[in-house]
Amino acid sequence: HSFQLLTSNAPVTSRSIQPSVDMFALSASSTRAAPVMSARAPRASKAKGVPVSVARGPVVSGSAKLSSRRGVACFAAKDEEPPVGSAAKGLGKALPMQMDIDAIMKLLPHRYPFLLVDRVIEIEQGKYAIGLKNITINDNFFPGHFPQRPIMPGVLMVEAMAQVGGLIMLDPNAADEGGTQQQFFFAGIDGVKFRRPVVPGDQLVMRVDLTKMNKRFGIAKMKGQCFVGDELACEAELTLALGK
Repeated sequence: HSFQLLTSNAPVTSRSIQPSVDMFALSASSTRAAPVMSARAPRASKAKGVPVSVARGPVVSGSAKLSSRRGVACFAAKDEEPPVGSAAKGLGKALPMQMDIDAIMKLLPHRYPFLLVDRVIEIEQGKYAIGLKNITINDNFFPGHFPQRPIMPGVLMVEAMAQVGGLIMLDPNAADEGGTQQQFFFAGIDGVKFRRPVVPGDQLVMRVDLTKMNKRFGIAKMKGQCFVGDELACEAELTLALGK
């Protein structure tokens, strides 16, 4: 945009000036822009001998910001607005790992589709262990339990706790690439209670504590609990027997 000013001897009054667009005046010593009202004078007549001077200047929209560098005006686009919602970073919990899946498979004899422990967070042989299983829609039991509403079977939560309990009982020195040759079996399940459904996307964290061990007969009693976040999903008292 530009505006024209008559240079004749006749004075130009404010009433004869029409507001056009907002301009910004910038001093070389400051980056603060001050709005200035530009004006457009009536068209000059084409009379001979009347010179016309034209002043031109940049037009700044309301969505731009003005900055200066060494006295030169620079126009930068308005910063983009931040994305809607929460950032993904930090939402997932990076739980510690004392045994990865390779170490677990060297100790447990279970294999697909019945290995139900993905990671061991803490373990102290002969005392307790905390393991976890990530629940996904790709687990082989979901197509049949149930097609219209996938829920992890409660008996598999009990089985997963028993596998964590087995890690407490088994001798880590007997670990092998094909899994230890030691085996353990259910000898009893008492006080089983299911508190909430476990569905795809949940992370099942299991804590199993050894409460009594009879080494002569190879019988162990344990207390197990399953959590999804802060919610208790399942609890039971387990009796496991070592076999050959």
